[in-house]
Amino acid sequence: MSRENASDHPRNLQSRSVLAGQAAAAAAEVEYALAPEPDLEAAAFFDVDNTIMQGASIFHLARGLHRRKFFTTGDIVKGMWQQTYFRLVGVEDPEHIAKARAKGLAFIEGHTVTELEEVGEEIFDENMAHKIWPGTRALAQQHLDRGQRVWLVTAAPVEIANTIARRLGLTGALGTVSEHIDGVYTGHLVGEMLHGEGKAVAVNAIAEREGLDLARCYAYSDSHNDLPMLSLVGHPCAVNPDKRLRTYAKAQGWQIHDYRTGRKVAVAGGKAAFAVGAAGGTWRAIQFIRSRVR
Repeated sequence: MSRENASDHPRNLQSRSVLAGQAAAAAAEVEYALAPEPDLEAAAFFDVDNTIMQGASIFHLARGLHRRKFFTTGDIVKGMWQQTYFRLVGVEDPEHIAKARAKGLAFIEGHTVTELEEVGEEIFDENMAHKIWPGTRALAQQHLDRGQRVWLVTAAPVEIANTIARRLGLTGALGTVSEHIDGVYTGHLVGEMLHGEGKAVAVNAIAEREGLDLARCYAYSDSHNDLPMLSLVGHPCAVNPDKRLRTYAKAQGWQIHDYRTGRKVAVAGGKAAFAVGAAGGTWRAIQFIRSRVR
């Protein structure tokens, strides 16, 4: 390199740095300009199990926690009768499932909130990320693209619900709250499971807090147990619906989206068994069902 060229090199480098900075700033301005205007009066509320995610989130959580020795195989066997009950009856009893799930959440006693949040991130990558329904994820993105907030509403622990929402780029999550003192779980719930009517109460509370117009809001679920939440908003939608919800949605003229294949539809009735089985710790029964649907 000549002396003249050498003296020009720092100048060229500086010019290129300035150009890079200007380009980055210009790109940021374009991105800001493309961002949707916030729609502060409308939001969308999504159930998780079989709506956003294939299967029960608490089942996927339980799998990951079992691998990490949060509970023992003995704890699993104690809950097998609950799985048998649901396989024989074939219906989702809200009271029964609430008790079973509450019992299932007791295994976090003695663990810290930070620990569960950190493990939840790992479990999402291991067991949940590939279970997200692309169709429902696209629906959620449509709301985000309109500048609307998107909340998950689920009976799963709020910690794992927040993880799912964060990893999907959503606004936040409403979930079952477990009591903790000084950051350590006591093994008890704060109130009841966020299930059925409880979801409607939670959505209404968020609407009041955020100044939402419920007539302009949307709600999505697969289960007839979420009819209180669905009926609360102006735009209810059935996603991968169970038989009772599908019938009701058709009668009311609600939108229906079904992203399952024929085989998945055939086993969708096992959602209650998956959810209660995981919560109650019925591991062997769950493994049996999984082997049957592969």
